[in-house]
Amino acid sequence: MSTQFEQVHAIVAQIPPGKVVTYGQIAQWLGWTHGARTVGWALRAAPAGLPWHRVVNAQGRISLDADDEQRLRLEAEGVTFSPTGRVDLNTYRFTGPIALEH
Repeated sequence: MSTQFEQVHAIVAQIPPGKVVTYGQIAQWLGWTHGARTVGWALRAAPAGLPWHRVVNAQGRISLDADDEQRLRLEAEGVTFSPTGRVDLNTYRFTGPIALEH
């Protein structure tokens, strides 16, 4: 059985380039009520190479301290931002990971 952080990392590893998910989406896929903060904590402990930059908040905004790096990485993958700094979730949202074991 994997830890909560490992479960988050397994989902994030499946997000394809040029797509994003929200913290809440990941929590929902894992069956966690109000688990978005746990997702955030798991991303802070992300192993090297995990595409953490593909996770945004529910409004499509970058909400990490490394916002410049995150934005540059997303733009390099073809993700565009509105003038107000939001990703269009209707365009770029990843709709779901491969089934995971809980």
